Amino acid sequence: MNGVPQIVGAFEHPTRLAPDKTVAQLHAEAARGALADAGLTKDDVDGYFCSGDAPGGALSMANYLNLRLRHCDTLDVGGSSAVAQVAQACAAIQMGKCNVALITQAGRPKSLGVTTGTKKIVKDSLAPDVIWELPYAVPNVANYALVAARHFYEFGTTSEQLAWVRVAASHHAQHNPNAVLRKLVTVDDVLQSPLISDPLHRLDCCLITDGGGAIVVARNEIAVSLRRPAIRLRGAGLALKHQEAGAIDLTYSAAAQSGREAFSQAGIDAADIRYASIYDSFTITVIIQLEDLGFCPKGKGGAFVADGNLIANVGRLAVNTDGGGLCNNHPANRGGITKVIEAVRQLRQEAVPAVQVKNCELACVQATGGHMATRHASATLILERT
Repeated sequence: MNGVPQIVGAFEHPTRLAPDKTVAQLHAEAARGALADAGLTKDDVDGYFCSGDAPGGALSMANYLNLRLRHCDTLDVGGSSAVAQVAQACAAIQMGKCNVALITQAGRPKSLGVTTGTKKIVKDSLAPDVIWELPYAVPNVANYALVAARHFYEFGTTSEQLAWVRVAASHHAQHNPNAVLRKLVTVDDVLQSPLISDPLHRLDCCLITDGGGAIVVARNEIAVSLRRPAIRLRGAGLALKHQEAGAIDLTYSAAAQSGREAFSQAGIDAADIRYASIYDSFTITVIIQLEDLGFCPKGKGGAFVADGNLIANVGRLAVNTDGGGLCNNHPANRGGITKVIEAVRQLRQEAVPAVQVKNCELACVQATGGHMATRHASATLILERT
């Protein structure tokens, strides 16, 4: 596959609380880490990708990082932005727009005191739906509780089944020294945690953390000259789902489309995947995306995740072996980049030994951005070890 761009660098910022740093500083430190991982420097970078979490966008960040660019992009599709930008970076390189692309994501919601369930979905802006949503001040958790409640009603999914997603995350996080929550939990622990928005309990909700991460993508000729294992993009998909003028169905996500595109381009299906990084803003988010990606039939996600089936080297599919957003890290309230980073670790055989998936050659990365009950984006990647 000569000429196919490769992921050559990945770095997850170790901090989870950064009261003494700026957001721009977190971006810079993550960028430096990813470039060091690749064996490159900032002077090698001629393409830069960031999103709404980057102060001032690419224009200001390029100045702050002192990058000399030929190409930049500031796509913002929420938590799926960094995942989508991996595909964008590869496309830009193939088009000759740049040779080495840097993708960064960072934020400080923990230091700013943003807590799950209290942040309003809408802000004062000119977005067309704001005037209709602002009076209700719907918190994020209530948005996803609507999705969970509908899934329960349509398919008989249970709170116990949702809890298994958190249980699997805790089994993985116990081996991650940087994870915020490393304590093993049981199904009963999840069910006995406070009910935040029926049917979601506190332990069904993701973390709020500071920190960030970065990814480096390089032209194939540069990638093969480096000492780091290279990971290529085999397939990618991006899709949006909104309220479609009232034709609302809460039982599926935009992953149904983005996943279909990614798997079709890769020439494989879900059965070929040994490891999956699945966006886990809430436990229900994981179940719906697994169904939409084809890992199980629609409505069977609860049964699919139950009884430890997402635990590495125990269940049928290893998911979020770093502990995910539920237990490890959810920087900037946008967990997409950490999903790419852990997939790269798995494919490089550099994950924590206790959770390293044996013979991991293909990985699926899936993220949603926005709010599943109203409007959101979905980005899917199929990554392969070369």
